[in-house]
Amino acid sequence: MGEGVVLISGATGLVGRRLVPRLAERYALVRTLSRSGGVVRDRIEPASWDGVDPGAAALGGVDAVVHLAGEPVFGGLPTQARLARIRESRIASTRRIVERMAALDPAARPKTFVCASAVGYYGDRGEERLDEQSAPGEGFLAEVCREWEREARGAESLGVRVVSLRIGVVLAREGGALALMRIPFSLGLGGRLGDGRQFFPWIHVEDLVAATLFAIENAALSGAVNAVAPQAVRNLELTETLARVLRRPAKLPAPAFALRAALGRVAGELLGSRQVVPAKLVEAGFDFVHPTLEGALREACA
Repeated sequence: MGEGVVLISGATGLVGRRLVPRLAERYALVRTLSRSGGVVRDRIEPASWDGVDPGAAALGGVDAVVHLAGEPVFGGLPTQARLARIRESRIASTRRIVERMAALDPAARPKTFVCASAVGYYGDRGEERLDEQSAPGEGFLAEVCREWEREARGAESLGVRVVSLRIGVVLAREGGALALMRIPFSLGLGGRLGDGRQFFPWIHVEDLVAATLFAIENAALSGAVNAVAPQAVRNLELTETLARVLRRPAKLPAPAFALRAALGRVAGELLGSRQVVPAKLVEAGFDFVHPTLEGALREACA
């Protein structure tokens, strides 16, 4: 067991559920922020919050903050109210966490702030290869990510090292995008989205957990970090690979116009093309456990 205290939001989410026990193996105390609270366990101290303000006490004695909480992008119909929640759950909460850091004595502030972001930052970029130096794109989520990261960078002026993880689609057996994709595929109704040529940035949940730990503990890492697998794939390859893993046909494409009609301003997150590469992680020596799509899907679908 190591030393130090880590505060994490989104502790009961898809990534948080796997990350918390890994943190508890490495740190003296893990303080978890969740709307549902939690049960006190060895080296894990739950704390309730409202999704925006962690409260003054939560950051007391904390060495690192990991902020993962946010309204799911594909958690329901794209109403104006949901779009507002997607935006504010990320931007307002990040701003408030940084404000709580600023209120601390400088010597008592966290050393590290790892804040989630998303590959949606890049918008729809076609065939362009996108590393962390690439400019932001256009669209709803690109705007959200831009503001989200700007709020996180506010902690830099406080002497805090900030890492914004631009996360791809997370593949995990217990939920998230893969659980939604498996339903039509299992019924033999799967198929490509649109023309299927768009690049699809993804990462296995265990690699995302490891990348988050890597970001906390690697003092040389800062700024935007693409949290995606090194193997860039197109949507058609994803479709064919998932069908092969599940031993189901994938012959029914979802037309682009139907997705736009159903998903509105977030349709671009499925139809847009982002050839995102994890340049900083690779340069820093990060070792992916699931670098290939087929291997990741076989583990996540087992």
